[in-house]
Amino acid sequence: MASAKKQIPQFRSEEEERRFWAKHDSTEFIDWRAAERRRFPHLKPSLRTISLRLPVADRRSKNPCQQTVRSLSVSVKGFLAERLEKKRRRVKSWVNRSLHLSAATGPPRRRT
Repeated sequence: MASAKKQIPQFRSEEEERRFWAKHDSTEFIDWRAAERRRFPHLKPSLRTISLRLPVADRRSKNPCQQTVRSLSVSVKGFLAERLEKKRRRVKSWVNRSLHLSAATGPPRRRT
């Protein structure tokens, strides 16, 4: 039988909720063994143009990518896309591991 879970409090703002979840373990409030995998086929990634100002360490080499064919903006975009994909895979892997562990041994333990 599942143990009684704490009730999730009402939050006045997203910031308050963010601070709460940064300090609390969700397994105290949610039975992840009952979770079901969902798909969102119509969810599209959004693209937003942002402007970044980066310091130049050496004025002689304004573009550190001059040895390659790619421009600085293309290089930075590729670097960010690569890092975000690695982060997405790491989070997905962690979620999958947590679901498998919780199904086999109960809820995952909170790391300290």
